[in-house]
Amino acid sequence: MIKSMTGFGRYEAVTDECKLSVEIKAVNHRYLDLSIKMPKKFNYFEAAMRTLLKDYIQRGKVDVFITYEDYTEEQVSLKYNSSLAAEYMEKFEAMAAQFGIKNDITVAALARCPEVLIMEQVPEDEDRIWALLEDVLKKAAEGFVDTRVREGENLKKDLLGKLDSMLSLVDYIEERSPIVIDEYRRKLEDKVKELLRNSSIDDARILTEVTIFADKICVDEETVRLRSHIEGMKKELTEGGSVGRKLDFIAQEMNRESNTILSKSSDLEISDRAVILKTEIEKVREQIQNIE
Repeated sequence: MIKSMTGFGRYEAVTDECKLSVEIKAVNHRYLDLSIKMPKKFNYFEAAMRTLLKDYIQRGKVDVFITYEDYTEEQVSLKYNSSLAAEYMEKFEAMAAQFGIKNDITVAALARCPEVLIMEQVPEDEDRIWALLEDVLKKAAEGFVDTRVREGENLKKDLLGKLDSMLSLVDYIEERSPIVIDEYRRKLEDKVKELLRNSSIDDARILTEVTIFADKICVDEETVRLRSHIEGMKKELTEGGSVGRKLDFIAQEMNRESNTILSKSSDLEISDRAVILKTEIEKVREQIQNIE
């Protein structure tokens, strides 16, 4: 299948704990230019996300937007440092004995001592987060690819129509070329007869002139190569895959052949067809820029 390089995909997952959404947008680009905007807590997964997305996307300027809403309260735990509390109590007892005063320390007072009770944030479950993120990312990428495929099929249909039209122009040029040579021969013979009147005409000389003219305007090689390029492009479009760069190269070769045909032509009708051919090739090249 043929894929366009422009596309859009979005997927959202909502759980009791969070809401996670991924949005993917892309436009045409010579290579894969992947930009991911995400919450800081997902930075750890960036390499894995890039690897995953490369399975779905080969070319294009791709922007990925990830948003995350946490529905839970801040996950924290209270840690009791019993050994430190015991050490505090030993010191309080020593102080009471040393100064002959009552040790009236309470639990509440002991808890206020530094580092006896510590608030710690519960570590994130990275495996759980990645499982959710991977699933949402895959579904967004699948939707993104679907839009690319739909647009790519439309591009393919239009391009095949243009290529068929170009083949008909090549057919006309090939059919018209021998007629141009015959017309030149007749005109040359008429001109020579007019100049020589009653004198005899040197058929060999006429043949030589016609041969030189025919060689000068001959575009057989160009039309054969051009036809081959058109058929080759149709084949690549039919087989599908990531063929954008290859199609662009073929289009450049097609343009080169059409330029040569136009430069060699001395016939107005062939020149007109060659101009139309160049116009169609340029349209094809523009559309190919959007094929992955």
